[in-house]
Amino acid sequence: MKIESIKLKNFKTFRKLHLKKLPGLAFFVGPNGSGKTTLFDLFGFLKDALKHNVRQALQKRGGFGEVLSREAKGPIEIELKFRLRISGKNCLVTYYLSIDRDENGLAVVKREILRYKRGQYGSPFHFLDFAYGSGFAITNEEKFDIPDEELDREDQTLDSADILAIKGLGQFQRFRAANEFRRFVENWHVSDFHINAARPSQEAGHAEHLSVTGDNMALVTQYMYERHRDIFDNILQKMKKRIPGIKDVQAENTVDGRVVLKFADEKFKAPFIARYVSDGTIKIFAYLLLFHDPKPHPLLCIEEPENQLYPILMSHLVEEIRDYEEKGGQVFVSTHSPDLLNVTELEEVFWLSKESGYTRVYRASEDPQIKSLVAAGDKLGWLWKQGLFEGADI
Repeated sequence: MKIESIKLKNFKTFRKLHLKKLPGLAFFVGPNGSGKTTLFDLFGFLKDALKHNVRQALQKRGGFGEVLSREAKGPIEIELKFRLRISGKNCLVTYYLSIDRDENGLAVVKREILRYKRGQYGSPFHFLDFAYGSGFAITNEEKFDIPDEELDREDQTLDSADILAIKGLGQFQRFRAANEFRRFVENWHVSDFHINAARPSQEAGHAEHLSVTGDNMALVTQYMYERHRDIFDNILQKMKKRIPGIKDVQAENTVDGRVVLKFADEKFKAPFIARYVSDGTIKIFAYLLLFHDPKPHPLLCIEEPENQLYPILMSHLVEEIRDYEEKGGQVFVSTHSPDLLNVTELEEVFWLSKESGYTRVYRASEDPQIKSLVAAGDKLGWLWKQGLFEGADI
């Protein structure tokens, strides 16, 4: 399941945005403050709203007034289109969410819709449709051989008007599209990796997936070594190729009940504790753990992965990202690195710029001059440095 299009209205700096035909791998460039982090925060917002509710997701970002675009009257509107296979049919599903304030100034779900076409022709059918905490869902949506009027409609009332309908109904298999979309959102990963968070030892425990900040890296290393040794050995071989001198990586239990990450250098007998290893070594190891997760995330967003990495590693990094995408995961990357951009494809690159205070997004493949120069052999990173991405100067 991959996102094919994103439409936003009144979401922070995106007064109006429509990204179509999104690839499985996309790179977003632009100056500081252009909206790259905001775009990725869309996914964090939806995940927080699903986990808690809309009000808490907004409050985490300063409240409704801070998320609503400047000078906009509302509502905040989000629309995602994605492919979902239902009863042997590859359906283009649309999820629409509208958030506004009620008469008391509290954030509420004004409208929430899940729809897709049942047949080749006609308008998309609403299989879930809620407004202000009440609505309906279809329980036999997979029966494509019966007319619309024979579908079973189940009316529901949510506990509160700020709760997403997919949170409750998505727990039940009879609401197929809602169930699939809920699991899709729950497994999104927006990486905000912090080197300093990954260095210290951690309390002994269990962790299968790298956290957003990477503060559980020692536990994930231990899990991979014990439960997925073949994958761990593959990661270690890649570390040896890309980081000179690295011989081994260990996650050791200490006497005080903690787990410490150690890196062994082939020139020294004793391994180094993670806090004394270079930033680049820590980061490349973290990304290898993330990209080789036995249960990969369906959507992975990574902000500026080039930080602390030697430029020659950019091609290796993009190679790992491509492998991840080819295995079925969708990856969005923000970057400030011309070296990284030089190893991307024309169709994968987007740039952001601010115009009259709001963000606009452009596609490199739709710019005739850039398209012509790339066909002639120029690299996208070079073109960006030369100022040909209008409004996205480095």
